[in-house]
Amino acid sequence: MGTDASKALQFETDFLSGVDSNLEDAKGKDLKGSHWKRADDDESDRLRALLAANRVYDRDKLKSLPSNRKIVLQGFARKMLFWRKRTGVAIASVLSPLDEFAKSGSAGPIGLGELGDHVRKLLTDRRSPHLIGICAPTGFTEEARSAKLDTANSTVVLVEPDGMGGWKATASGENVDPRVLKIFDPEGSKQKVERVREIIADRSTDLLTGGISVSQLAKEANLPENVVQEGFEKVAADDPELRVAKKGGEFLLYRGAAEQQGGKRSMNMIDRVRRLFSGEGNEAEKINMLSERRAALSQRRDRIYDDITKLEVKEAGLVADGKAAGSSVPRRRLAAQVAQLRKDIARQNTTAGMLNQQINIISTDIHNLTLIQQGEIAQLPDTEELTENAVKAEEMLETLNADAALVGSLETGLEASLVSADELAILKEFEGDDVKAAEAPAPGPVSKESEKASLVKESDSAVVDSTEPIEELPPTQVEPERDQAGPEAS
Repeated sequence: MGTDASKALQFETDFLSGVDSNLEDAKGKDLKGSHWKRADDDESDRLRALLAANRVYDRDKLKSLPSNRKIVLQGFARKMLFWRKRTGVAIASVLSPLDEFAKSGSAGPIGLGELGDHVRKLLTDRRSPHLIGICAPTGFTEEARSAKLDTANSTVVLVEPDGMGGWKATASGENVDPRVLKIFDPEGSKQKVERVREIIADRSTDLLTGGISVSQLAKEANLPENVVQEGFEKVAADDPELRVAKKGGEFLLYRGAAEQQGGKRSMNMIDRVRRLFSGEGNEAEKINMLSERRAALSQRRDRIYDDITKLEVKEAGLVADGKAAGSSVPRRRLAAQVAQLRKDIARQNTTAGMLNQQINIISTDIHNLTLIQQGEIAQLPDTEELTENAVKAEEMLETLNADAALVGSLETGLEASLVSADELAILKEFEGDDVKAAEAPAPGPVSKESEKASLVKESDSAVVDSTEPIEELPPTQVEPERDQAGPEAS
């Protein structure tokens, strides 16, 4: 599987930035000379032509690809009065398969043929000593890594990512000065120690049940053991619970007892004598001793598990060979070997089980001692002191409540004294208007029956209004009927 172009570009940037700093530090020390001339170059024009050949004209695509940048540093020393002699050339170069990146965006490792052509292009003047560091972001093939490319007046160092967050620097020759490898290693000592810190932080759970050895972490992180040991010491200096001890020729990092913040407590002579002749001791010292013992047992158990894994792999291979064998003679031999391996695996498992039991017993004792130590560090108050403090707190709360009530009464009197009689009368007048407005009936919802009644009333009034007034007639004079008999009858 190839390397992505974005990762290759990041590797190129990290390599050149780290080596650039190393070259500045090596001036006048590991690199001879008093005057220096620097030149930076790349293959961006060739990369642009490759993209155009593949019909890619995107500028963002061009910026996302590595461009095989290089740094050339030439050293000079003064000769006679006005002349300078070149003392050497240091080259930090990046070699990536640009044609593969231009086509697909990913590329494979660098082969021997491409590496040899690149070295010949960098050697411009064979009379001057050359220190050449070539970084392959995609890595090198095994053939290129094992080739001897150095000449009588040049030293070649191959640098590639190790896949663990660091770098792998390999001398392409014999008898190479370690200082030259250090110049072309982009990861400085501080960065390596910081990487050790990060690995320890990721494996913090291993410190709870055992420890971490220098050789184990050095193999895992591809770092020198002295760098890992330095990282252990710095981590232990920052964390008061971590300890570094040498057990059986191996440096171990484990978690011990926490130190008391107040330091050692002073004891009188009677307490010292009592402690001297009693079976009791300092819990912190016991925890540290047991933690160191537990870390050593954990390392031994892990080594046994590794051996069991190797035996199981070997057993699986023998079983496969036995199944593939066509004759009974090799099958008998393989069966005897498998039986012996299974016995060895059972013995190793028994030893690992015993170590697990020992570790469990020690861990239980450490847990109990830690609880005792934590209780001593806390220095909790007794019952009498707790009762006394509770009474004081209750009295303080009562006093505080009385003061708060007094302050509230003072604020009320102050508000009343600031309002005059006229202002109080006006305020009552305002309040009277508010009362009248509140007593006025609020318009409620109109029902359908009331709405119909109002409509009928309006129509009747409209009819009455539309009729004209009736003129009053004068009263008619009705003559009284005379009696037919007349006056005579009267």
